[in-house]
Amino acid sequence: MKIKNIIIFAAASLMGLGLTSCEDFLDRPTEDNYVAGGYYKTDAECIAAVNYLYNSPWNDFTRGFFKVGEVLSGNYYWGSSPYLNFSLNSNDTDLRNMSYSLWAVNGHSNIVRHYIEGGGASEAVKHQTMGECLLWKAMAYFYLVRTFGDVPIVHDNSAMIESGTYNDQMKVQKADVYEYIVMTLEKAIEWLPEQCAEGRLDKYCAKGLLAKVYLTKAGVTGQLNNDDLQKAADLAKDVIENSGRELEKNYADCFTLEGNKSKENMIAWRWIAKGSTNWTSQNPMQSDLGMTGMDEFGDVWGEWGGPSVDLQDAFGFNVLDDPATRPDVDTRRIATMMTVGDVIPYLWRDKGGFDYMRFEYDKEYNDAAWGEHRSPTGCNVVKHLYGNNNDHVTALGHSAERMASSLCTPLLRLADVYLILAEAKVLMNQGTDPDALKAFNAVHQRAIPNANAETSLTFDKVWKERRLELACEGDRWYDFVRLAYYNTDKAINEIKAQRRNSYWNLNLTFKNYYTTGQWLLVNKDDDGNDQTTTYDDQTPAPNVTASSFTIPFPMEDLTFNPHLMEDPIHVDVRETYQY
Repeated sequence: MKIKNIIIFAAASLMGLGLTSCEDFLDRPTEDNYVAGGYYKTDAECIAAVNYLYNSPWNDFTRGFFKVGEVLSGNYYWGSSPYLNFSLNSNDTDLRNMSYSLWAVNGHSNIVRHYIEGGGASEAVKHQTMGECLLWKAMAYFYLVRTFGDVPIVHDNSAMIESGTYNDQMKVQKADVYEYIVMTLEKAIEWLPEQCAEGRLDKYCAKGLLAKVYLTKAGVTGQLNNDDLQKAADLAKDVIENSGRELEKNYADCFTLEGNKSKENMIAWRWIAKGSTNWTSQNPMQSDLGMTGMDEFGDVWGEWGGPSVDLQDAFGFNVLDDPATRPDVDTRRIATMMTVGDVIPYLWRDKGGFDYMRFEYDKEYNDAAWGEHRSPTGCNVVKHLYGNNNDHVTALGHSAERMASSLCTPLLRLADVYLILAEAKVLMNQGTDPDALKAFNAVHQRAIPNANAETSLTFDKVWKERRLELACEGDRWYDFVRLAYYNTDKAINEIKAQRRNSYWNLNLTFKNYYTTGQWLLVNKDDDGNDQTTTYDDQTPAPNVTASSFTIPFPMEDLTFNPHLMEDPIHVDVRETYQY
């Protein structure tokens, strides 16, 4: 939390934020820049001001979002990354950017809410937009406390700057931070409408997030709190029964460009690549995760990583299996990761779909084909990819740009809320509860249509279902954090048992299959030299300890505020802070 950043947040509100809309279906401001004193006078101006919170302040979090959520958790292989081998330290650039982004969201949310409150909009729009500010603030704090543990509470940026106390803020105990998030979401629920314009946040979005907060908060003291679990279950049930939302019939439809309008995506970053004056309003994630040559902008380099072997195991899938006989029954697998034999119909639509093997080996299909397989795990991610510019124009009506798409990033899906209900009930020893079974089976049978309905749930069933349902959505590490609060050994043991390794020389097998149609585990290269395609299982298990579930603060934060190295304090947040 550098002092210069908080000053920037305040200055932005006084000099003009240059806000933009997050998508074409959100109301667009009539002017790109304005000063606080001359703005916030009408309903349209207040709505436009909040649009910015759906994208731009979050941009620097995108890489940390994936590296923490997926690489650290063992869902994704990213070379020698410190997130993969648990050697992360305070000097990591992505960690620093993640921290600054989350504090930026908090700062902007505070400032925009302050000016809306004193502006001239109708009471209904004031409440709606201030509720949106509070929900985004709560989301930022939810990431902060699950990532860094005890953190300061910055309730009013301006007051801290005026008093000169910003860099004197003490860390607050995790339990109190969670109570602050609960308090913030309760006010958001009070203010937000039951339904809002497509893509915007409403009352049930806040209730869904609050259910997830209660599920996490339930174990923060080291022992599960049944009152919190019951609140999580009740809120989740309310959302499921009364929000008017339904699960998409086709799982993959949540993650396509058309999925920007999916009602299942309750809370999402709503990126915009077209016509924005803010570079940070766009989605840059395809660059890190896609395969070189995927789009026309020369901005993709992600084929050197891939979904982990351990995640493949969880799906019951093995890249060493013959594609013709591969037991691929979970429809979520191909919407999450692609490999030999896969074609993704909503990517490269102008070429009949994204054909994984032809993309790598067929120059007629892909003039940038490099003639070799590069992923160390035999597959590449599908989520967070929009494809080529034709896909973008076809679906959204406007072009993508370099490192810039308008593909939304889901942060809370309705399916997550279903599984929150199931997990909360199981943790209260209610594994046969009808609501829990109905919620779990709705998610499970969408993914595996011929699966038998479960008649009794266990924690491990729900735990695995969450992994498969939300894989590569930036969430898995935070499941481990939640588990580690009250069962640290179970969390540690599962991570230590993961297969975080790579395969050797898969290109020999894949290229032979493409050339001959024969599936053979090739062990000789073109010169006849012996090679190996077997899994290297000699890599030591990651050095995970109880302290691993709290990520260190960035070094610059520690330098500017030495109190971050001190013990946290207790704060009665409901007595201390008011909305």
